[in-house]
Amino acid sequence: MGELVDLRLVTESSGETTSQVGRPSSVVQTNPDTVAIAVNPEVDAVTVGVVGLGGVVQNRIRFPTEKPPTVREAVNITSAIIAGIQGGLQTETRIVGIGIAVPGLVCQSNGLVRLAPHLGWKDEPLTEMLADATGYPTSAGNDASLGARAERTFGAGRGIDDMIYLNGGASGVGGGVISSGVALGGTSGYAGELGHTRVRSDGRADSAGVRGTFESEVTRLALLEVLGLSSADTDELEQALFAAKSLAVRSEVNRQLDFLGIALGGAINILNPRLIILGGFLGSLYALDPERLHKVVAHEALPVSWNDVTISRPKLGADLLMVGAAELAFSPLLADPAGLSAQKAGRVPDKSSQESERTALNGSR
Repeated sequence: MGELVDLRLVTESSGETTSQVGRPSSVVQTNPDTVAIAVNPEVDAVTVGVVGLGGVVQNRIRFPTEKPPTVREAVNITSAIIAGIQGGLQTETRIVGIGIAVPGLVCQSNGLVRLAPHLGWKDEPLTEMLADATGYPTSAGNDASLGARAERTFGAGRGIDDMIYLNGGASGVGGGVISSGVALGGTSGYAGELGHTRVRSDGRADSAGVRGTFESEVTRLALLEVLGLSSADTDELEQALFAAKSLAVRSEVNRQLDFLGIALGGAINILNPRLIILGGFLGSLYALDPERLHKVVAHEALPVSWNDVTISRPKLGADLLMVGAAELAFSPLLADPAGLSAQKAGRVPDKSSQESERTALNGSR
């Protein structure tokens, strides 16, 4: 414990005095001065957050964009936000690194974004570019896989060894799988792309050009269109769905729930999870009519597998991807706390160096 305190990873304080015999136990907490930077580039914004070692989001900034940002634009926006965030941090704060939640396929070995179709990114060296721009060690992963990791550590999946997390957002449907307590990555880290599983023999093409998939039939855009909305965040979309009285809205919700049920039934048969967490607009669909979804899943899944499954919504809410991305940045520290060198985790620079960084960043933009 003394070593962890010296490494500034935890704090230790005396416990409250009680009437019981013996010395009161010490209270140990994660040190809020050790943080990671979390980044989530999306089609309409770049979000950057500061997350503590205990999974607490200390700050989150969303920078809207008029169109999907290029990799260079995302790096420049992120670098500028980080420079601004540093001005509000204490000088004792130690940033261990940057984690990026990408809505696409990310190669585990080198952090290369192989394909993020909604962003228009292909074979982009995102982690290398952001590390060069900020000086912090940087890693990236699929957003839904990181969401699964966050929910298992801090949210609805805590203590569950076999679970699936599915997220529905502006960039389509992504998935993350935890099996026997281990996050499934596959050979290159692309496992969990449940959005591209086929749910019908024909239909529209998804972002990868495959027709009749879960992602092509269950879409946020179709819900916005039937509601007559041009845009809405997750909470606004859910409120509009619950308030809608139109038969057209109800029909579209039922159609999407049925295809969602087909996809979940197949996933249950293959992966045998204990828990399925539905995030984003998928969670809103589930909340509208859980009985209908349960009925479809029961028809598609093997009864012995379905009997053990619980379906729920995330507990981390809007902080989900920030926490997941931060956990990726914290991984080297958690694997070897004493081995993290000073070169890989930096203190917040003083005010004069911050001003120099901001000037350089503004010039690069």
